[in-house]
Amino acid sequence: MNEETTTPNRRDFLKNAAALAGITVAPGILLYSVSQAKPADQSVTSEQRWGMLIDVTQCTSGCDECVKACTVEHGLTEATRPEIAAHWIRKVGLRDKQTGQEYSLPVLCQHCEHPPCADVCPTGASFKRADGIVLVDKHICIGCRYCMMACPYKARSFIHETLENQKPYSPRGKGTVESCNFCVHRVDKGKNPACVEACQQAGHEAMIFGDLNDPYSKISEKLKIVKSTALRADMRLNPGVRYQGL
Repeated sequence: MNEETTTPNRRDFLKNAAALAGITVAPGILLYSVSQAKPADQSVTSEQRWGMLIDVTQCTSGCDECVKACTVEHGLTEATRPEIAAHWIRKVGLRDKQTGQEYSLPVLCQHCEHPPCADVCPTGASFKRADGIVLVDKHICIGCRYCMMACPYKARSFIHETLENQKPYSPRGKGTVESCNFCVHRVDKGKNPACVEACQQAGHEAMIFGDLNDPYSKISEKLKIVKSTALRADMRLNPGVRYQGL
């Protein structure tokens, strides 16, 4: 499989095919808007790297406000079978076998510095912005799902059915793959992702979002004084999402 995807001729063919197929993925919606969410007069720069710190000691098992907020923000409201429903963020329960300690934590795209989803994408649809946000350009996504197999966090969803009532700032399409984009349309306007805002409004303050490259940002200041954990640190992907209290 990998040998085929790295062949230049095949890559060119897939890019051309995707350009044609992408037009019909979601008629009437400019899927390019995802990769151009940053205003033209404020170019994306690698001087910033957006990240998130999640304090699992403040995240309760019965709370799913972050999941609800994501569903509303991105219009993930289609009525479909649970086994094929899209999940950009999900709550996962963990139990330490040694201590019996139980944890409840939200899992989303980890926005890796070295995203394996982008490495295996044959068309370049999965890519990382200069500021570290990993996105999917659904206009050229051909739905091969290699990225889903490569993601160690199972953070991506494939859309099986035709969608309606989409949000103009969060275009989606049948036959494409999607995942958390850190609410890039909000970040580019100086706002927090919807999940972070919902967590704060619920009074939990379990999620902090900010610039990891800014030593004076709230998230950087917090990371200086607490121990944080990266999921699957053994893979050395340097994710932008860190967990406190695991």
